[in-house]
Amino acid sequence: MTTASDLPRNLLSIQSWVSYGHVGNAAAMFPLQRLGFEVWGVHTVQFSNHTGYGAWTGQVYAPDGVAELLDGIEARGVLGSCDGVLSGYMGSAGTVAAVVGAVRRVRAANPAALYCCDPVMGDVGRGVFVHPDLPAVIAAQAVPAADIVTPNQFELELLTGHAVASLPQALDAARALRERLHPDGPRIVLVTSLTRPDAPEDTIETLALTGEGAWVCRTPLLPLDPPRNGTGDAIAALFFGQYLRTGRADEALSLAMSALYAVLERTHAAGTREIQLIAAQDELAQPTRVFPAEPLA
Repeated sequence: MTTASDLPRNLLSIQSWVSYGHVGNAAAMFPLQRLGFEVWGVHTVQFSNHTGYGAWTGQVYAPDGVAELLDGIEARGVLGSCDGVLSGYMGSAGTVAAVVGAVRRVRAANPAALYCCDPVMGDVGRGVFVHPDLPAVIAAQAVPAADIVTPNQFELELLTGHAVASLPQALDAARALRERLHPDGPRIVLVTSLTRPDAPEDTIETLALTGEGAWVCRTPLLPLDPPRNGTGDAIAALFFGQYLRTGRADEALSLAMSALYAVLERTHAAGTREIQLIAAQDELAQPTRVFPAEPLA
């Protein structure tokens, strides 16, 4: 007889969707499913492919659609069994409000549910690629609601106004951002795609900061040109899933970064434009090569 304890944990993931390739929910849902989660996907857009190709088809969904889908899920009586909410690309102020409203509704049904916000706004080399007003909206509404926030280095600078050119500067900026997170949650900042002159050559890092400490995980920097889209979506999902599984930010950081490196290594070997989540799927759950999360003083 199957009991409630035998069933997978449930997550709500509100992000963009592409039919071809892997970004947004198409990069986040499968890794979470391989980690053993049921994922309730709500899509903010549906495009043929990611915009890095320069041309695509599809449509952006109205913010009211997010609330409408939550109405339907809530009518099933299942919000109390939702363990967390993950958000990625939101695209408009209305969608930010809809996502924060969804978090509020999930927490009302399950106060222990966590919200992981990937504040998708821009990147080094590309600058801000969302509407110019959106970073301020995300900073004012989504970040204060989040238990975990996963900016890349560029987004960390954008959210805090702090320059990040060294590890001490990255820590200072992450601490400043952490102070603005949901006060009743674990308040975790994960800084991805961290590069700095004082790091070992040909490496890339991810930094995790909590109230208990800080850790950095370093992997080789693969020569992927152009950089592959969807890696930020995948690492946010992997870290969130592993944190929910382990309850430890350092272990989640190590496992998530190790899994992502395996995916990118397979991608590089194949010479493909899309990250190889399916080909490397066994690595998502149990990475062969594990990179440690090194504690910082």
